[in-house]
Amino acid sequence: MSTSFRMLLLAGTALVSSSAACAEPASLEDRIAALEAMVAGLKSELAAERADTDREVVRLETIASAAAADKPAASPSGFTVGETTFRIGGIVDLDAHFTTLSDGAIDGASIARDFYIPGATPVGGDETQFTDFTAEASRFAFTAERPFGDDKVTGYLELDFLGSAQGNELVTNSYSPRLRRAYVTYGNWLAGQEWTTFQNTSAIPESASFLILSDGMVFVRQPQIRYTHGNWQFALENPNTDTVNAGARDETLVPDVIGRYNWKGDFGNVSLSGIARQLRADFGPSEDEAWGYGLSLSGQVKLGKRDDIRFNLVGGEGLGRYVGLAAIRSAAVDASGKVEAIPGYGGLIAWRHPFGETARFNLGYSAQWADNPDFVAGTATKSVQSAYGALLWDVAPKVTLGTELMYGIRETESGLDGTLTRMTFSTKYAF
Repeated sequence: MSTSFRMLLLAGTALVSSSAACAEPASLEDRIAALEAMVAGLKSELAAERADTDREVVRLETIASAAAADKPAASPSGFTVGETTFRIGGIVDLDAHFTTLSDGAIDGASIARDFYIPGATPVGGDETQFTDFTAEASRFAFTAERPFGDDKVTGYLELDFLGSAQGNELVTNSYSPRLRRAYVTYGNWLAGQEWTTFQNTSAIPESASFLILSDGMVFVRQPQIRYTHGNWQFALENPNTDTVNAGARDETLVPDVIGRYNWKGDFGNVSLSGIARQLRADFGPSEDEAWGYGLSLSGQVKLGKRDDIRFNLVGGEGLGRYVGLAAIRSAAVDASGKVEAIPGYGGLIAWRHPFGETARFNLGYSAQWADNPDFVAGTATKSVQSAYGALLWDVAPKVTLGTELMYGIRETESGLDGTLTRMTFSTKYAF
């Protein structure tokens, strides 16, 4: 209790005592009621003053702590500047690969040395072996979010170092960042570079390496405009016609159109996606186009309390780069410039089995087959297949050690084939 409040209370008590000796009973009661009202008002003012003081102390302590750490004051979900909340996350990843190729070599600067790219498995050569250590799959991500109206605006930026054109293994292994994802969302809308709407990312198998079972997997990140309403998603995405014999053609006029429906529940999740796309090639005086289409059924389904099955079934004409990391192309161009969509189908299935408190085992198979036109027979890929087993163990919070054995085979239209056998050891820390 403050000194001023005590003095007021004593003065009031003395006033009541002196008045009690000569006042009428009714008058005395009125004065006591007035004094009680005055005391109640003083208590309210002092309580409000104390609350303001406490808030100021907390604010000053927060500023002082942030200044000592040389960073803005943090909120539980990041740090806030003005009305915008920022978050930072990522992965530190070291992969060690021991690879055997049955029929050829992969250049030391190729991204296929860092993870499995089915179409890059060589055929028709001699056996080669090599060892690679890489941290290029390490990544970092930034999120910025602020309220707007009854919703919020969110921006996301993610980078890693795979496939960098800068750097080498001679001295410093200095690699430049590359763009993975960059988009903004507001309400039901997304605009920017993100996983294609044709893909269900929960179907990606868990692995020790950067990516596994990509042969029959839908896997693309690209610029797009997407609208989501309940379980439905619709998108216009960046077009590009990848041909088996005339390179990647960038003359397409119509965006790739994708629709998707998602089912979610206690069982896990399943998605059905459809795509329609223009395949166009322009060689000056001659130009032609074809249309591609396809369906994909994918998801992650729970088995019992902890196990799950991840799967992807996909087929159509002209899917090309959407499946298998472009192992099989969307179209072929004949001698007259006519564009022909290439039919193909494939899929994957993977089983994840946790055991103990922090370990799990993964096992899976993936494949894709193409029906290439006769005029491109030869080096064109006819099929790709792979299988793998991986053991992962969380040795500390968000720190995972992994070991993995995978085997892949690629067959061409000429009948040649080549295999890739790879043992991977990895250490990952997510922050």
